[in-house]
Amino acid sequence: MDVLQTLGIQWTKLIPQLFNFGIVLFVLWKFAYKPVFTMLDTRQKKIADSVANAEKIQAELAKTEAERQRILNQASDVANQMIEQARAAAARVREVETQKAIAAAEQIIAKAREVAAQDHARMLAELKREVGRLVVQTTTTVTGKILTADDQRRLAEETEKQLAA
Repeated sequence: MDVLQTLGIQWTKLIPQLFNFGIVLFVLWKFAYKPVFTMLDTRQKKIADSVANAEKIQAELAKTEAERQRILNQASDVANQMIEQARAAAARVREVETQKAIAAAEQIIAKAREVAAQDHARMLAELKREVGRLVVQTTTTVTGKILTADDQRRLAEETEKQLAA
């Protein structure tokens, strides 16, 4: 007890001070520390939930990004297939149209040859008639006599035979 006296501690004052400290500690615990600790626990839980939620969102984001990339790759593959199909279809159409154009050109050439042959035959017939007429006229002029229809026909036929040979 000498030590307590040396330190200046008196039991009569220490006990009420301990009692007052206990009351203050209880009041602080009940009205200050407990709500603060409850609020800190609540915030800690919210932070933990937010971190877990952020990790979950991050995982979802990575999954969504992977899915988006897969869909883009599929779309790219489908687009490439469609382009190849369009090119093949265009090549087929080009080939068909080329064949149609060649056939049309051949028809035009055949018609042109036919028309040319008809024109040639018509012009040759006109030429024969004209030559026959000129022969009859020349003969009439040279002989000085008027040729009968039979004479004209005979001369025209002979001229045609000579022109054909």
